[in-house]
Parts: sequence; structure tokens; C-alpha cells
Amino acid sequence: MKILIDMNLSPRWVDLLASAGFEAVHWSQVGPASAREDELTRWAAKHDHVVFTSDLDFGAILAATKARGPSVLQLRNDLLTPEAMGGTVLSALKQTRAELESGALVSLDAARARLRVLPLGE
Repeated sequence: MKILIDMNLSPRWVDLLASAGFEAVHWSQVGPASAREDELTRWAAKHDHVVFTSDLDFGAILAATKARGPSVLQLRNDLLTPEAMGGTVLSALKQTRAELESGALVSLDAARARLRVLPLGE
């Protein structure tokens, strides 16, 4: 699985995800820091990446457009660092891999993960 890490998350996530066997790239490596969510969404869909973000706008975009992709993993927690949430994120990625590869929105906090299959609202 390939993962695109949004600008609102640390580039340190790349190393953690790569060490767990995921292909990961931080948006700062492929696009401008000023890019809007729709630009990241288009890039991720074109390059078959799951968007990893803490921005709730990606879920809203998926709901509004009823898109089937790209998949989004939303991290919803006060601490967004790999040190604080790395184990939780890796566990969620492994548990929801099939759904993320098919099209899903996963919202994740320290206590639980919520999975919704795309398209939303159908």
C-alpha cells in the first residue's frame, strides 16, 4: 500500500511507515506546501495512494463528491506524532488494509478506529 502524508503531519511519518513495509511519501516531496486538499486528492487518486491526514476536509470532500477514492486515513488526536500514535496507526493500517485498498475512510484516535466504505452516503 502506498501512502501520501499530508502537510499537516510530520515528515517523520515516512520513516515509520516505510520501516513497517508501506511505501510512503510526504506531500512536501511531491507538491507545493500551499496546495489545496483537492490537489492532494487528485494526486493521490492518480498515483494510487491513501491520503494520511489530520484534516477533516478530506472526509467532507469524499462525502460531497461521492468519490470512490482515494482512500483517506484521518488521524484525530491531540498528539499527531509518530512517537505518540505510531503503533495505533500501524495497527489500524494492518487491520483495514483491504478496505483502504478498495476505497475507505478510516478515522482514527487513540481509543478507536471508525471505518466507512466509499462512496460515502450510499
